[in-house]
Amino acid sequence: MRLEIGNRAFTSFPNFQFKNHETLGYNVIKMESHLFIPDKLAYVKGDKPQVKCILCAINEKDPKVTKLDIYHTDHFIVSLNLYPYNPGHLMIFPKKHLIDPRQLSDEQVLELNNLTTMTLNIIEKLYSPNGFNVGYNIGYVSGASIEHLHLHVIPGYKNEIGLIDIIGNARVIVEDPNKTLKKFKEAFKNFRAVWLE
Repeated sequence: MRLEIGNRAFTSFPNFQFKNHETLGYNVIKMESHLFIPDKLAYVKGDKPQVKCILCAINEKDPKVTKLDIYHTDHFIVSLNLYPYNPGHLMIFPKKHLIDPRQLSDEQVLELNNLTTMTLNIIEKLYSPNGFNVGYNIGYVSGASIEHLHLHVIPGYKNEIGLIDIIGNARVIVEDPNKTLKKFKEAFKNFRAVWLE
């Protein structure tokens, strides 16, 4: 199976094994499925688009990076995460290259807070999650793979650990990212007109 998003391809290679489960007295299927995202390993190893900063390149509309931006304000961009943890995983980042939230002006802090609230409302309306993880990874040792400040907004779901996660040791993203992108663009465009009334 192959899914293409922009210039990226995502592929799944399942292997099925039948094993006799002696304590239950019948055959069960043990599914060992690995979801391969070919570009992710290269990305982790440093084979990234040849741009100084991926998030700056998104802001500059550089064709070398996948276009996943959804919404722009004066100082910030809301974007899908190319490698989401869950459906609806978004990132908010400043247009200006900053590496620490303490570099934001008071005006930018207020704008970011309002945009985060808007983003939470939209994700809640579109996906009905049971909770959220919202936060930064600042510095390489804390998990930041991009040296450009970005706030992760990750919806959490009551039943997000499923059979495939446990048995297959694989994570399943249940929505086509192209549909996710379209859905969010429309929702952000209409947010103020519809949901703030």
